Parts: sequence; C-alpha cells; structure tokens
Amino acid sequence: MKVPAPKKLPSGSYHIRLRLGDETIYITKPTAKECTREAEYIKAEHRAEKRTAVKKTDLTPSQCIDQYLATRRNTLSPSTVRFYRTVQKHRFPQIMNKPVSSVEDWQAVVDAEAARYCAKTLSTGYGAIKTAIGAVAKLKLPDVSFGVLVPNERAFLLPEEIPLFVAEAATTKYAVPLLLALSSLRISEIQALDWKDIPEKPDFVRVRGAVVFDENNKYIKKVENKNSTSNRNVPVLIPELKSAIKRDRKPSGPVMPCTQNNLRVACRKICRHAGVTEVSPHGLRHSFASLAYHLHVPEYITMEIAGWSDEATMRKIYRHIAQSDIERYKEALGEFYESGGKNGDENGDGTLKPAKQA
Repeated sequence: MKVPAPKKLPSGSYHIRLRLGDETIYITKPTAKECTREAEYIKAEHRAEKRTAVKKTDLTPSQCIDQYLATRRNTLSPSTVRFYRTVQKHRFPQIMNKPVSSVEDWQAVVDAEAARYCAKTLSTGYGAIKTAIGAVAKLKLPDVSFGVLVPNERAFLLPEEIPLFVAEAATTKYAVPLLLALSSLRISEIQALDWKDIPEKPDFVRVRGAVVFDENNKYIKKVENKNSTSNRNVPVLIPELKSAIKRDRKPSGPVMPCTQNNLRVACRKICRHAGVTEVSPHGLRHSFASLAYHLHVPEYITMEIAGWSDEATMRKIYRHIAQSDIERYKEALGEFYESGGKNGDENGDGTLKPAKQA
C-alpha cells in the first residue's frame, strides 16, 4: 500500500494520516515533500520491525521463563523465582535454548532426562516450563508420563520418641527453634521470628513471614508467608519450650541462634544423643502432625495450628500413622482371627474394639 497523498491544512502545513496495523500515526510537516518523505520512512521502519519481530512460537523455553518471571516479579515468592531459575539452568538442557515450535515430541524430551532425575523432579521441572510457555507463548504443552512418582517419605519421630527428643533438646541452645519446629513451625518461619514477637510468658507464638533463598542463593525475608493460613498464632504447649524461652529470651533479635543448615545438623545430632530416629527440623513438623493424628486431634484444629490450607495437603504429605498405632491395630486384628472372631467384639455389635494403647 502506498503512502497517502499529503493534505494541506488551513495553517499552510501538510498532513498525512498513516495507518500501520492497529496503530494510527499523524504526520505534519511544512511541505508536502517533507510530509511524504517522513511517512515513507516511518512505514519502512515498521516493515523492518515486522520482518525481524520474533514470533511467540519461536521463543525458547529459557526466554519464556525470563519473560514469565519479569511479568510476575512482584507476585511470585523469592523461593519460587529461585525454583524457576534452577529449572532454567539445570533441567532439559537439550531444548532449553531451542525454539519451542521446533520441539516435536515432549515425551521424548522428558524420557531423555529420566536417567538423570527422579520422576518427581521431572514432573516439577516440566510443570515449570509448561506454565511459562503457556503464559508467554500461549501454547499448551501436552501431558506426558514421568514414570512412578514415589512420595517423599520424610523421617519423623514416633509418639514414644518425642519425650526423649524434647528432654535432650531442652538442655541445648537450639531448644527454642527445635521445639518450635515440633510445634509445627517451618524452619523458614522460625528464622523470621524475632524475640519481640514472643511474650515473656507466651501462650501463643505469632507466625508472620519467612526467610527463604532468592534466585541468587541469598537469604531474604518475606513479609508474607506462602499462603494466608500460614500467618497464624501457634499455641505453646510444650513445658520445656516455655522454660527455654524464659531462659534464652532477649529484648529483640533473631530467635534462631544459627543458620538453617546448622540447625539441621544440630537436630540430627540431638536425635542421635537421645537415641531416637534421626529427623530434620521439617521432620519435627511432620512429627507434630503424626502426634496430632495419634492423639485423635480433629483435622481442622491440626490444620489451623500448622497453617495448612487444605485437608488434601495434610493427608497426602503430613499425616503419618505412628508405628505404635499400626502395631496396636495389628495386635487387635490378630487376636480377633486367633479367637475365631470372638475377641475384640466386646461391644456385641460385630465391631472390632482396638487393643489398649501402649
């Protein structure tokens, strides 16, 4: 399409109304020749940009991640940004810098990584690039198979081990953070706690914010937690925790006297000295959930204390049935069958009455 002929304005200048795609450009110059020349130049620039413009389908997964993070910098948590950067640097290197449109078989891409990573790592990594590509390039990647997704079974303390751990931890400088972990706090939440957040004789601890790694592997404090239910008041129920708070408290400053890694090392060392299962601070959080289940604490109360947002999360990941409970019911079932169905039916209604708890 040719540039429109310039029109003379009442002022004596010349004017061209130039339409380029969805954009309208108005050009005004003293002479018709200058006006036409400016319009032709702008039109030529527009054509050049259009020819060299990168189509969204020609973006690489790495570029999609860059753009996805750039547009959501204020809404994604630092740890989430760090996760996307990890995927960008270390997952699916064979296609990370190739145009998305050039990848014909995404299942083959995943299969090629199966020798390096477990199914869960593949699943989370593929999910990240699928989200970024969908948001930026507006392409929906296909669902693929990752093999058997084995749950990450984290070690936790049995109910009978908890008093032994508490007694051992209470005498150390790590007592407050470790017993807070046993009260359901995440290690990131503990590191964010300041002594001014904890009263001298606390009935509750206010949990607000968390300290996590950013994309540069540096600790950063978030004002908000991972979800609204994570901001909560956690009851102080362990007598040794109350005593440790009274012993160790300061007017202000961090409650945790060490780094997160040092606390993990200390936790395992205390477990060995106490002669109990070796767990991490997050394993203590799991132990809280297991103990709550063992004591038949209603699920909604357990969720509120621990800051879980839905029952599925707690049931799938955190609710461990203590081995002592399994053994107790195994004993009751064994007695039932050994007696020909007579033992355990004390209620007379055909239901099995569990054996007495240890």
